[in-house]
Amino acid sequence: MSSDDDGYVHRPGGTDATADSDAPGAAAGSTGAPAPEGFGSRGWVLVGVLVVCTLVIPGIIYLRPGLLSAVGIPYIASLLVLPLVPAVALGLTAVWAMTAATRDDE
Repeated sequence: MSSDDDGYVHRPGGTDATADSDAPGAAAGSTGAPAPEGFGSRGWVLVGVLVVCTLVIPGIIYLRPGLLSAVGIPYIASLLVLPLVPAVALGLTAVWAMTAATRDDE
């Protein structure tokens, strides 16, 4: 066994690694994809929903737990329903953001 045969190295398409790095403008680890430019509008919507779900809704539960009793929902039921609002909102927004992001990549 030679020193060159230490382990398996996969080279897609049978290209030599040195040939790829010799190409003009090729950086180490470069895939040719454009660099991400930030969150975009979907990312900022997701950040906004995350802030609402982690600060606003728990604040409402802490400061006004009987808020829904004014519309006829009992106190105990409101303590069960209010935490479900951020869970559903964050879940739906995350799925929307990722679905829309992956649709743009195609």
